[in-house]
Amino acid sequence: YDAALHGATRPKPASTSTSEAAAADTSDKALTERGFFVNRSRVLIGSGADTFLHAKSALLSWRHLALGWANVEPDTPVKVGTRFCICYRELMPWVMLPLQIAYVSDGDGRSSDKSKGTMFAFGSGTLQGHLLAGEERFSVEVDEEYRVWYEVVSFSKPAHVLATLCYPYVQLRQKHFAHRSGQALINHVATASTSAPN
Repeated sequence: YDAALHGATRPKPASTSTSEAAAADTSDKALTERGFFVNRSRVLIGSGADTFLHAKSALLSWRHLALGWANVEPDTPVKVGTRFCICYRELMPWVMLPLQIAYVSDGDGRSSDKSKGTMFAFGSGTLQGHLLAGEERFSVEVDEEYRVWYEVVSFSKPAHVLATLCYPYVQLRQKHFAHRSGQALINHVATASTSAPN
């Protein structure tokens, strides 16, 4: 995908000015106008610092992608430049979808409270050989009311004839993938929370 869009799913700091945002216009509308399908899925996974830490740990060990029909090697490091494959099965043998981690954001910038406003996120861009061209972000964030949210944001367009021919179906599967990833994270956090020592 276009090098100018690398990092386009990176969370925008609350302090981003209007002129900065306009200069790097990677809004959903701008991406759609460039031919990309934008998919957003956000789900509440709980509240409090412990929930955030369990969710962050799950992202770092790829538990959000341990779906049975899709997975990533759990020891793959989540750091900028890491190349990895999502192994995915869909009506055919397993397909390997190559990606590279474009950025990792870890911290808080909006609050002096160490739990409120905290976010962990990383984004991966597609590499040659992937059926799609684009980027995807996985993030967990504590909001102002200490609720913990998991969000998947992606933009993509076909990069292979197979994806082009089946693109409406591919878009549905992307939505399903994001939804199932959210459910996997909710289940992991619930299990980790109940098994944590008191």
